[in-house]
Amino acid sequence: MKHVELGKTGLKSAPIIFGGNVFGWTLNEKESFKMLDELFELGFTTIDTADVYSRWAKGVPHGTSERIIGKWMKDRKLRDQITLITKGGSSLQANGPKDNSRDYLTGAVKDSMARLQTDYIDLYFTHYDDEKTPINEPLEAYKVFIERKEIKHIGASNFSAERLQEALKVAKEKNLPTYEVFQPEYNLMVRDKFEGEIKDLCSEHKMGVINYFSLASGFLTGKYRKEEDFKGQSRKMFAEKFLNERGKKVLKSLDEISEKHHISQAGVALAWLMNRPGISAPIASATKSSHLKSFTEAVEASLSSEDMEVLNKASAAN
Repeated sequence: MKHVELGKTGLKSAPIIFGGNVFGWTLNEKESFKMLDELFELGFTTIDTADVYSRWAKGVPHGTSERIIGKWMKDRKLRDQITLITKGGSSLQANGPKDNSRDYLTGAVKDSMARLQTDYIDLYFTHYDDEKTPINEPLEAYKVFIERKEIKHIGASNFSAERLQEALKVAKEKNLPTYEVFQPEYNLMVRDKFEGEIKDLCSEHKMGVINYFSLASGFLTGKYRKEEDFKGQSRKMFAEKFLNERGKKVLKSLDEISEKHHISQAGVALAWLMNRPGISAPIASATKSSHLKSFTEAVEASLSSEDMEVLNKASAAN
């Protein structure tokens, strides 16, 4: 499988990164191990997680995703073959306050390393911006870990263009580690959080970009087409907002190109992302072995410029 580079980090990744938010949430430990084994067998060896993942699952402690990944890597003796991404600074409670202070992130990194059972993290993200903390503080915290080779590279997620620009400027002026990869929400239904200033800024600074919610929380798989389809679904809170006229246009375009190429709608949606300017690799999750077929479909697909235009037009904001 052809690999991609994540900006200037020197890190290489399969063209799709697996989103570990499902581990401990919609997949239990045994199911997670099975999924991780299958991913590795297929060659998808970059895994994205965060210290807060699993907090949506009732009765499951935060950090469960990291614990499962750490246990799996140790059990399979595969740490050196995995590109490991995690994040810190987000609240351990849903919609709670963010905290990017030096002390908080220092503790968060140490806790993540313990759960992941590793002595280094390949790429560590500031999960969300925290405007009450001076923007140099997280960089100062990361500098200590980088000097000890416990963090190899850092990235920023969910920052505004203005704040990302400020962070890059401060890093240069104060000789601090700089964000090398950006992680925005981006897919056929949500384009404005990356396209525009952020995209231009990432391009200017040669930053890698790995976007999350690549399948719009499952909406772009085509399985949600009416309100009843969301009944009993764990991702209803994330995906039901897309069931509108624009969403229906996007699904129609996915159906058209899916039929043309004889691949799934999810495969088409991922292939679109892989062909978008500025994107290094999309992040996507799966909860069943059959879902992984869309990963290989996307990697092997050859969307034409006409295909891309159909999708671009259908997904353009009204």
